[in-house]
Amino acid sequence: MPATPPHLDRTLTALADPTRRAILQRLARGEARVTDVARPFAMSLEAVSKHVRVLERARLVRRRRAGREHLLSLDPRPLATAAAWLDA
Repeated sequence: MPATPPHLDRTLTALADPTRRAILQRLARGEARVTDVARPFAMSLEAVSKHVRVLERARLVRRRRAGREHLLSLDPRPLATAAAWLDA
């Protein structure tokens, strides 16, 4: 079996939750404000923000600030690394 890539545990942990997977699916369509990402979920903005932080620690999501807005975007590289490891 090949060596485990760095951060694989964080990637797989992040993907284990359906809310986080839904956030990633939304961000696959393009950059979005945190409030827009949170809108479809029946939970508080703070709860969604906790999910976003897990995704950020897994390096699946990047955040940038534009004035007062926080914009999120998908970084697919950890997904590609995990897929390559799983394929091996």
